[in-house]
Amino acid sequence: MSKKLLRKKLIFIRKKKFKNFENIETKILDVIKNFKFKIKTIGGYYPINYEFDCLPVLKKFVEKNFSISLPVIGASNQMNFFNWSSDTHLKVNSMGIPEPVSKKIVYPDLILVPLVGFDKNKFRLGYGGGYYDRYIEKVDNFKKFRTIGLSFSFQKIKKLPVNKFDKKLDFIITENKIY
Repeated sequence: MSKKLLRKKLIFIRKKKFKNFENIETKILDVIKNFKFKIKTIGGYYPINYEFDCLPVLKKFVEKNFSISLPVIGASNQMNFFNWSSDTHLKVNSMGIPEPVSKKIVYPDLILVPLVGFDKNKFRLGYGGGYYDRYIEKVDNFKKFRTIGLSFSFQKIKKLPVNKFDKKLDFIITENKIY
């Protein structure tokens, strides 16, 4: 099945089965406590289209003194992260995604990544713009960081079609399992 058809099918299923689940913060903390470097800054995302809602988790991480950032989409399918807090002004971009209005680029130590689908090899299917793949490749050249995809278990598929531009995530956390 092509990525385009797979994406359409999985978004339809996600809309029907969407739910929030408890204890995701604990699972994320369990994963990051084993990292060999200190996590100070977490990059999240503003959920759209029935993506897993990580905003409550990000607010809990603020209480634990982590700095939080959200992505801002730029030209040529590029993306950067900028500081965010619950009182930061947001503007809606051309894709309908709220973004922080900030001038300070941040390079997170941990990036929470939204996804449409994933496979057992921790490859993700996104919306097809390649924003996260480009960002991961760019930042990987100069900074140590980790990626965690947040997903629902029903978004797992047997095998995703991947190409040389697709980047594998370090972890994927669902309501049932950590991959």
